[in-house]
Amino acid sequence: MKEELITLTIDGQEIKVKKGTTVLQAAKQMEIDIPTLCYLKEINAVGDCRMCIVEIEGRRGYVPSCITMAEEGMVVHTNTPEITEARKMMLDLILSNHPQECLTCIRSGNCELQKLAIQFNVTNIEYQGERIEHEIDDESPSVVRDANKCILCRRCIATCKNIQTVGAIDCINRGFESCVSTTGNKSLNDVNCVLCGQCIQSCPTGALHEKEEINEVWEKIKDPDTIVIAQTAPAVRVGLGEEFGLPIGTNVQGKMVTALKRLGFDKVFDTNTGADFTIMEEANEFVERFTKNDNLPMITSCSPGWVKFIETNYPDLLPHLSSCKSPHQMFGAILKSYYAKKEKLDPKKMYVVSVMPCVAKKFEKNRSEMEVDNLRDVDAVITTRELARMIKQANIDFVNLKDDSFDSPMGEATGAGAIFGTTGGVMEAALRTAQDVLTGKDLKEINFEEVRGGKGIKKATVNIAGKDIKIVAASGLGNARKILDEIQSGKADYQFIEIMACPGGCIMGGGQPIKSSKTRSEVDVRKLRADALYTIDEKSRIRKSHENPILKKIYKEFLEKPGSEKAEKLLHTSYHARKKYSL
Repeated sequence: MKEELITLTIDGQEIKVKKGTTVLQAAKQMEIDIPTLCYLKEINAVGDCRMCIVEIEGRRGYVPSCITMAEEGMVVHTNTPEITEARKMMLDLILSNHPQECLTCIRSGNCELQKLAIQFNVTNIEYQGERIEHEIDDESPSVVRDANKCILCRRCIATCKNIQTVGAIDCINRGFESCVSTTGNKSLNDVNCVLCGQCIQSCPTGALHEKEEINEVWEKIKDPDTIVIAQTAPAVRVGLGEEFGLPIGTNVQGKMVTALKRLGFDKVFDTNTGADFTIMEEANEFVERFTKNDNLPMITSCSPGWVKFIETNYPDLLPHLSSCKSPHQMFGAILKSYYAKKEKLDPKKMYVVSVMPCVAKKFEKNRSEMEVDNLRDVDAVITTRELARMIKQANIDFVNLKDDSFDSPMGEATGAGAIFGTTGGVMEAALRTAQDVLTGKDLKEINFEEVRGGKGIKKATVNIAGKDIKIVAASGLGNARKILDEIQSGKADYQFIEIMACPGGCIMGGGQPIKSSKTRSEVDVRKLRADALYTIDEKSRIRKSHENPILKKIYKEFLEKPGSEKAEKLLHTSYHARKKYSL
């Protein structure tokens, strides 16, 4: 069926667009920039901030272009002196109830409100009046909420409610008392928040940010009696460069390692090695369950926001979760046991810092289950953004650094570990090992295209050793909910499921570099970062986790085999139901 087109004129230029296109979208097609603040492509279009107002001939007043549909014959003006003055007034009103502390704000230089104030040359605030002072919520181990910097754009609400289907936050009270908060105005720590951090990614200001651990890490680095070890997740190396002006998806692994060593870390290891351990244990667990047809489908457990989500919302399905710890927790446990013994180190003096694209990992490391023999697997988690801040604090010229390599003997990893950072990657890495185990062969066809790509839910059937295995990879908790509802209703017929809390996987995690609404509407950030990880995989000397020589050595000398008693103690965990609060 041929799509209906309509013709309209914007700033004197005629354009044909599909029926159902907004004025904002039509202008973007013409490369006419209309400023926005509350708008977030495919997530939030409510017209609240009024920054995107335009004039339409024949209509009274101004209309928000983000929610106004283009019509046949419409004549639109986007940039008259009157519109500019009206937008400046809107900014003035927003800023009149906003803290004037840009220089000390965590989002300084990457704040959409700040950029608009500069763009419209707002040098003083005409409107002055009473401000509401909100208490900062910093009780959560992962997310800090500062309602004083909130501009009521509702982007975080739309993300939490419509994309993640968690609904931990909403707009409460009315009029001047309105604010974004939780049920009963409780801390995020005391409601259904799963700490995925997608609200941080959506926030245009500093109203939401990660709970910083930088100062504690600096103190440990300066302590001569502490052995400080860094491990870095796969997604960090394809995101970190963006904090220093490099193109989205640039692989800066070598520069990142150099920077970490200059910061003073005693050893720098690759969490991809931890991912290889996860695959060894997870693939073994799946093969055992699949062979016995026991407790299927098996669902991956390496995303802590997802784990908290199922513990809160679907506790009856917890037996379906893999018992495997996430890669960085496994690696921390190996470092404080095998590595400590091998290097004759006192594990009590070791301080493991995980550099992660995720803020939920801050919560995960504090779980009571994440310790062995009274030793925490991981001591600190810093995000990609926090690492960038540390590099800047140390006055390191990141862009011009020479490449260095991860330290031996724990720096060897495979391409399978690298693709953990994107949706479908855990599934693909596990299948590479599972098919070799089930067939007893070294199979060469190791790319599982069925679980690649940006779709939120990817379903497929793969044949391994003459048996069909029905698989699904889902990212984003809204998509996870759909899969879990299928399981609960008895409609699902899957054997293996991968779920990532963040849409797109870890590359789009809550701790990754924050992109403005403009960038997110123009660039496929997820694809650029994912393509970089697949390139790392393709160029890797070893692309199957079970072929990693370091793992072979550790299993032979220490763990014996996947699923052994020692492996269970160090690398596996358990889960529990969590109280669900009424919203």
